[in-house]
Amino acid sequence: MASIFDRITNPDKQKKTSPQMEKATPARAAKRKPVRKGLKKRPDQKVREDIREKEILANVLRREAEIDRRQGALEERGRQLDLREKELEKKFGEVEEIKQEQLARLERAAKLTREEARKLILEATEKRLAGEVARRIRESEEQIKAEADTKAQEILTDAMQHGVTDCVAEYTVSTVHLPNEEMKGRIIGREGRNIRAFEQATGVEIELGEGDLHLSSFDPVRREIARRALLKLIRDRRIQPARIGEVVEKTKQSMDKILFEEGQKLCHAVKVYNLHSDLVKLLGRFKFRFSYGQNMIAHTLEETKIGIAIANEIGANTMVVRLGCLLHDIGKVIPDQEGTHVELGVNVVKKYNLPPEVIDCIEEHHEDKPFSSPESRIVWIADAASGARPGARYEPHEEYVKRMTQIEKVASDFEGVKKAYAYQAGRDVRVLVDPEKVDDDQLTVLVSKITEKLEKEVQYAGQIKVTGFRETRVDKTTRAK
Repeated sequence: MASIFDRITNPDKQKKTSPQMEKATPARAAKRKPVRKGLKKRPDQKVREDIREKEILANVLRREAEIDRRQGALEERGRQLDLREKELEKKFGEVEEIKQEQLARLERAAKLTREEARKLILEATEKRLAGEVARRIRESEEQIKAEADTKAQEILTDAMQHGVTDCVAEYTVSTVHLPNEEMKGRIIGREGRNIRAFEQATGVEIELGEGDLHLSSFDPVRREIARRALLKLIRDRRIQPARIGEVVEKTKQSMDKILFEEGQKLCHAVKVYNLHSDLVKLLGRFKFRFSYGQNMIAHTLEETKIGIAIANEIGANTMVVRLGCLLHDIGKVIPDQEGTHVELGVNVVKKYNLPPEVIDCIEEHHEDKPFSSPESRIVWIADAASGARPGARYEPHEEYVKRMTQIEKVASDFEGVKKAYAYQAGRDVRVLVDPEKVDDDQLTVLVSKITEKLEKEVQYAGQIKVTGFRETRVDKTTRAK
């Protein structure tokens, strides 16, 4: 075994061939070569390939023949169809000729044309069915009227349910809640000086309650300024006469921002966006405006919701109705201009290029001109539904506001009067004078004149107390260090 491995692994020990074997090897190789060349030629394989090519060619020829046969059959079928179509056209022509010939014979026999015969038949049919048609029309009209009344009631009832709002209108009193009793003492101040300063600065009367303060005034703008100023003072906790005057003055100056905020709230509540800022400010005045005791924001919210509900039911343009209801009373809050609120509203809306349909809704919501569209009628109906419901409006509030305004105007007309405020339903009038124009003696005379003029020009019940205030305030600031 070892010798075998040595021969395999060691080339020096490999088995040597004999000279005879070496000589025989080339001869064997020579004999093998012709055999190998013969194997490469293989004539039987070439024969098989030729046979296979012939079979493929025969198959192709057979398929081409089949295709030609089918194509010929299709062409023959197409020719048959063309012939049949021509025969049918010929027969249709013959039928039409026979038809026209028969119609001509009928016209000659009846002495009527085709149109005259049709007209006679229709007239006879109409006469026969006239009574039946009239009866059915009357029945349909009666049914439509009955259903229309019922449907209208349903639409209005549902729309008024949609018009319910959670807006709480403060007619003459606003409430401010206090964090604790200590804050109430700060607001009162020593001997009530802070309350007096606040009332003089705002023209609003303060009434103390359990844990809150009530701000009373017939003018909602004054009341809102007082409410916001008081909230600022409560947060600041520095409550003294000088600070009160400063905060009230800043609040008055920021009134434009307040109006814009309130107008934006109203617009968003009725899903109106991107309205011009001037219109939004005017709409903000609705919060501080009352019409026959009905707050205009509450009225506008109700009317818009009712109008949109009706428009959805009958398929009207909801966007026109939405804008028409929102802006219909905007003329009531335009100051220092003459004309009806309808005329003023139309003029101001035209400046901002709103659609003509919306302008028509504003112009027609009091029937000053005939209705031009269903949307105008809807705005009118929604306005009437909101304003005419029980409890929405009442006359005494309007008269009350007029009386309070007249009392303040009478007191303010005198020279030297800076401000005049009416409290307690007009029974208490407080007059602030300019100390440089009116001295103490003149103040007494001025109060007497105001009292006499009130007695002559104002209708009131009971008595009116007039109080004059003359206050001198000196402010000076130290140098900076």
